[in-house]
Amino acid sequence: MTPELKAGDFLLRPLRPEDAPAVHRLVNDWSVVRMLSRLPFPYPRDLAEKWIASTLEDSARGEAHHFAVTRNGTLLGAVGLVLSDDRRSASLGYWASPAVWGQGMTTAAAQRVVEWALQVLKIEKLTADVAVDNPGSSAVLRKLGFQETGRGSRRFVSRGTDCPIIIHELTRSGFLQQEATIQDAPPPPPVQEKASTPAAPPLPKPRTLLVVAAALLDTQGRILLARRPEGKRLAGLWEFPGGKVERDETPEQALIREMKEELDVDLTGSCLAPFTFVSENAGPFHLLMPLYVVRRWRGTPAPREGQELAWVKAADLAKYPMPDPDLPLIPLLQELLG
Repeated sequence: MTPELKAGDFLLRPLRPEDAPAVHRLVNDWSVVRMLSRLPFPYPRDLAEKWIASTLEDSARGEAHHFAVTRNGTLLGAVGLVLSDDRRSASLGYWASPAVWGQGMTTAAAQRVVEWALQVLKIEKLTADVAVDNPGSSAVLRKLGFQETGRGSRRFVSRGTDCPIIIHELTRSGFLQQEATIQDAPPPPPVQEKASTPAAPPLPKPRTLLVVAAALLDTQGRILLARRPEGKRLAGLWEFPGGKVERDETPEQALIREMKEELDVDLTGSCLAPFTFVSENAGPFHLLMPLYVVRRWRGTPAPREGQELAWVKAADLAKYPMPDPDLPLIPLLQELLG
């Protein structure tokens, strides 16, 4: 089903039947509908109702996801994602009220849907096409990392003619590379107000990123997973709790700290030894992540950072969308607990 997502001040949610009047009012505008290839002009009210009903059916079948973009309860536009039959690719589309053009709403909303599609749904490729005379939409796609891959033509019902279009594409591998580069970008240098003795060059940033993770096991052999909340990177994905090892920490010290901060559980006194590890290239850095299997702790796990928690049987781990580095751990845990 289509989830609720957040993009800054905007809430992205599934469309509802009661949205029909607002959808009709916003789309039945020549400046909007002329850029949407399949819609007529004038745009009938009953067509808005039928379209919303179809989006709910598509969502239930997992064939498409359409989000109403709202702010303070007011509908301002929509972002849609239509999946291919094999669920490996999808097409992206969007429209917005002219009242919010140039305010960054479309970019923010589309960016969040793109992240969700590539990270949670594991879509391998996204495509989008726009009319040649719609430079604003092309600019949005470029900001999202899409690349122009060709030209073509499409019939625009509202205009009653075929129009030239630009075809864009974004692959999951390209997106992840772009994300890794952004995350690893160094901060801007401080502004110096007056001349002084030249500062020593900064030390090179370590290329290996050390992260720890824990598979907490309850008495039934279930594993605790945490779902990253909206507003955080990789929001919506499930993961083994853990975090980055700081410079002055051992991996075990980092794990104890992270479990206290994230879950309010105490691992001090526990016998901590890594069960396995992940070693993976992640663009500008190399990720090294030892996984600790933990059966004893003090306290009851509770979400302290807005995350959702779930106790999951080993056989069901693959049903939960996870970040790529966590995926190789699933069969190992299943073999351990099988």
